[in-house]
Amino acid sequence: MAASAVLGEEEGGFGDGERLDFLKERHVRFFQRCLQILPERYSTLETSRLTVAFFALSGLDMLDSLDVVDKEGIIEWIYSLQVLPTEDINICDLRQRYKSEASFWVTCCHGQVSQETCEVVWYSHLFKDLSQFVVIHTIKGVSVVNEAEVDVFLGPGVSHPYDSGHIAMTYTGLCCLVILGDDLSRVNKEACLAGLRALQLEDGSFCAVLDGSENDMRFVYCASCICYMLDNWSGMDTKKAIDYIRRSMSYDNGLAQGAGLESHGGSTFCGIASLCLMGKLEEVFSERELDRIRRWCIMRQQNGYHGRPNKPVDTCYSFWVGATLKLLKIFQYTNYEKNRNYILSTQDRLVGGFAKWPDSHPDALHAYFGICGLSLMDESGIRKVHPALNVSTRTSERLQHLHELWTTRDSIQCSDDVHSAT
Repeated sequence: MAASAVLGEEEGGFGDGERLDFLKERHVRFFQRCLQILPERYSTLETSRLTVAFFALSGLDMLDSLDVVDKEGIIEWIYSLQVLPTEDINICDLRQRYKSEASFWVTCCHGQVSQETCEVVWYSHLFKDLSQFVVIHTIKGVSVVNEAEVDVFLGPGVSHPYDSGHIAMTYTGLCCLVILGDDLSRVNKEACLAGLRALQLEDGSFCAVLDGSENDMRFVYCASCICYMLDNWSGMDTKKAIDYIRRSMSYDNGLAQGAGLESHGGSTFCGIASLCLMGKLEEVFSERELDRIRRWCIMRQQNGYHGRPNKPVDTCYSFWVGATLKLLKIFQYTNYEKNRNYILSTQDRLVGGFAKWPDSHPDALHAYFGICGLSLMDESGIRKVHPALNVSTRTSERLQHLHELWTTRDSIQCSDDVHSAT
């Protein structure tokens, strides 16, 4: 057995000669811990806590183990991050974090903001308590230990002019709500779509926040997912977004983050998945162009996949590139066994989760995409993944059911309006 494993590694297979086991229960516990408390090294992701929550919740959904979480508590937490419209700004998104000045967790934006700002120091886990996330705040030199005391100090529902949403948090937040069985009835859909329109640039790409940020293919994908989930494409100028995707095709036929940049497995997924969600893939690229993209993607497999030529393989690209190949209808021509064995070689057999490389620390992102990569190969014990939306097919079917309910409701409303007018 040892000799065959060594031979497999020498051939670049990381154990091609032996079949490794998928340790489902350890991964369930790993994602549970991600929702409760995280190691100190995750502190840099404080502004992306909703994304970490998405990896954990969607991972548990893929493992058919959502029964281990407090669904209602997490739904309330997500809605507490919704930045609702003010009198001046009629947009709505999910915030990336609590802001570093003044009011920061408000769900409603009534009233005026005091000119005095409040210096705030945060020490928080991803979830301290699903209805109370803050361990300590320092406001104007006064230590406050929970939200109720802060409401007494500042007044409830006080907004801050710099409190804004983030496009990636809006995407992952909406995904989490659907995963948990919410009907999105408390999402201000029109304001969300208005927020998206405000983020789109003239070249068709999107910024992440209203204040301005980098703009690239990642946020085009986030915007496409949001429009798809809300069943309303008025949130973007699709022609401009499509033109941006086309211009991002590089000389070697992969897609880059933008025009003139290097092809990348992640941006290729974002571009192709966005077009699939729009239902425009075959309109935008000719069959000859699609074949060239297929070739570029299929050449990314070594044992697992890498994101760019001459780079090391990485667990997450088993989904990014694998899902792209699935959308392009040629994933079946890849080497499942080598891919599976590479992914499982990065599995932490003690605490669960997956890392980007063998013998490395697991993390929430690679744990989730490792499982999604295995799902593409129909691994036992894992639900099927929707390759474009990046959630389980169960969640995508629930979303389709919501869309049908919204269509029926709108038809009834339209009929009632006609009768009222006559």
